[in-house]
Amino acid sequence: MKSSLTKLCWPVLKFFETGIESANYKKSHRVALNVLGSLFIILSFGAAWAAIASGGLGGFIPVVVFFGLGVVAVIVGTLGSSRAVSKIWGTK
Repeated sequence: MKSSLTKLCWPVLKFFETGIESANYKKSHRVALNVLGSLFIILSFGAAWAAIASGGLGGFIPVVVFFGLGVVAVIVGTLGSSRAVSKIWGTK
Protein backbone atom coordinates (compact mmCIF):
# COMPACT_ATOMS: atom_id res chain seq x y z
CA MET A 1 0.00 0.00 0.00
CA LYS A 2 2.79 2.40 0.91
CA SER A 3 4.63 1.76 -2.35
CA SER A 4 1.55 2.50 -4.44
CA LEU A 5 0.90 5.71 -2.50
CA THR A 6 4.53 6.68 -2.93
CA LYS A 7 4.22 6.22 -6.69
CA LEU A 8 1.02 8.26 -6.69
CA CYS A 9 2.61 11.10 -4.70
CA TRP A 10 5.97 11.00 -6.49
CA PRO A 11 5.56 14.46 -8.10
CA VAL A 12 5.51 15.98 -4.60
CA LEU A 13 8.16 13.71 -3.12
CA LYS A 14 10.75 14.05 -5.89
CA PHE A 15 11.44 17.67 -4.96
CA PHE A 16 12.36 16.72 -1.38
CA GLU A 17 14.08 13.38 -2.09
CA THR A 18 17.09 14.88 -3.89
CA GLY A 19 20.34 15.73 -2.16
CA ILE A 20 22.56 14.10 0.42
CA GLU A 21 21.45 12.22 3.51
CA SER A 22 21.20 14.42 6.58
CA ALA A 23 22.98 13.45 9.77
CA ASN A 24 20.57 15.46 11.94
CA TYR A 25 17.41 13.46 11.26
CA LYS A 26 15.32 12.54 14.31
CA LYS A 27 12.07 10.62 14.48
CA SER A 28 10.51 13.59 16.27
CA HIS A 29 10.99 15.66 13.09
CA ARG A 30 8.67 13.30 11.23
CA VAL A 31 6.08 13.39 14.03
CA ALA A 32 6.22 17.18 14.19
CA LEU A 33 5.82 17.41 10.42
CA ASN A 34 2.72 15.21 10.50
CA VAL A 35 1.22 17.22 13.38
CA LEU A 36 1.98 20.51 11.64
CA GLY A 37 0.46 19.25 8.39
CA SER A 38 -2.69 18.13 10.19
CA LEU A 39 -3.00 21.52 11.88
CA PHE A 40 -2.67 23.30 8.53
CA ILE A 41 -5.43 21.11 7.06
CA ILE A 42 -7.70 21.86 10.03
CA LEU A 43 -6.86 25.56 9.66
CA SER A 44 -7.84 25.40 5.99
CA PHE A 45 -11.25 24.01 6.92
CA GLY A 46 -11.70 26.84 9.44
CA ALA A 47 -10.69 29.38 6.83
CA ALA A 48 -13.15 27.81 4.36
CA TRP A 49 -15.93 28.11 6.90
CA ALA A 50 -15.05 31.78 7.49
CA ALA A 51 -14.87 32.45 3.75
CA ILE A 52 -18.29 30.92 3.19
CA ALA A 53 -19.74 32.86 6.12
CA SER A 54 -18.37 36.16 4.83
CA GLY A 55 -19.43 35.49 1.25
CA GLY A 56 -16.22 36.81 -0.28
CA LEU A 57 -14.24 34.93 -2.89
CA GLY A 58 -10.94 36.37 -1.68
CA GLY A 59 -11.25 34.31 1.48
CA PHE A 60 -10.52 31.14 -0.46
CA ILE A 61 -6.88 32.10 -1.10
CA PRO A 62 -5.87 31.15 2.47
CA VAL A 63 -7.90 27.96 2.13
CA VAL A 64 -5.89 26.87 -0.91
CA VAL A 65 -2.55 27.89 0.63
CA PHE A 66 -3.13 26.24 4.02
CA PHE A 67 -4.59 23.09 2.48
CA GLY A 68 -1.71 22.80 0.00
CA LEU A 69 0.91 23.23 2.72
CA GLY A 70 -0.86 20.75 4.96
CA VAL A 71 -1.14 18.10 2.28
CA VAL A 72 2.52 18.44 1.28
CA ALA A 73 3.61 18.21 4.93
CA VAL A 74 1.51 15.10 5.55
CA ILE A 75 2.70 13.44 2.34
CA VAL A 76 6.37 14.08 3.13
CA GLY A 77 5.87 13.15 6.79
CA THR A 78 4.21 9.83 6.07
CA LEU A 79 5.71 8.69 2.76
CA GLY A 80 9.02 10.57 2.49
CA SER A 81 12.44 9.30 3.41
CA SER A 82 14.53 10.70 6.24
CA ARG A 83 16.31 12.83 3.61
CA ALA A 84 12.99 14.40 2.57
CA VAL A 85 11.98 15.13 6.15
CA SER A 86 15.35 16.70 6.89
CA LYS A 87 15.17 18.79 3.72
CA ILE A 88 11.72 20.16 4.51
CA TRP A 89 12.93 21.21 7.99
CA GLY A 90 16.13 22.63 6.52
CA THR A 91 18.47 20.67 8.78
CA LYS A 92 21.94 20.05 7.42
